[in-house]
Amino acid sequence: MAKYDPRKTALIILDLQNDVIHPKGAFASSGSPAHAKSQNVVGNVKALAAAFRAKGAPVIHIHHLPETRTSMLNAPLFSGTAEANACVPGSWGAAAVDGLKPQKGDIVVEKQRMSGFYNTTLDTKLRGLGASRIVITGAWTNFSVEHSSRDGADLGYEITVVTDGTSTVNDEWQNAALNYALTNIADRISTAEVLKAIGAPVPAPKASAKTAPAKKAAAAKASAKKARAKKASAK
Repeated sequence: MAKYDPRKTALIILDLQNDVIHPKGAFASSGSPAHAKSQNVVGNVKALAAAFRAKGAPVIHIHHLPETRTSMLNAPLFSGTAEANACVPGSWGAAAVDGLKPQKGDIVVEKQRMSGFYNTTLDTKLRGLGASRIVITGAWTNFSVEHSSRDGADLGYEITVVTDGTSTVNDEWQNAALNYALTNIADRISTAEVLKAIGAPVPAPKASAKTAPAKKAAAAKASAKKARAKKASAK
């Protein structure tokens, strides 16, 4: 797998705000919080951000902060955001979710449309930082992530989209974005693969909750077998 030079690579964290992926956010009923949880987006992006900071590589948060009074509501996505009163500047809903608050040295960019590049300072900041590759995480994969990836590619950046560092409202939409819309546009790799690419340590995988009962059952079976053998020998 190709190595990424941390001096020329930036991490992008797109729209991971309370209204977007928090269970009490404006879009809670969309399935977005559940899908983000199933992807472990917050935990994975948090690990990436820590690794990038440790490598001296830039971490850039892009927050969707529409001024609904003046923003054009020409598409259902924009009008729906206004109707839900979502991501209102200065509100709890517009703030970054816990675990992904901007840290000292991070960069914050505000946007009002889908792409992180459209009418923002992102391109200027990336060029000033000397970044040639951007690693994109965030929500939603088939809207902001996809649009930012396409715009970034057109602007000359090498694009990586983190498969388990992005989420949308369900697996169907996630698959459509990653395996169809972003084909031939971006590298699509996991959090662990990105960490390896920048030369950062990869945490050992945690035992899943699904395997715990099986281990417990196996231990109980072994204990019962041992007890039977001890009882038989006593006879």
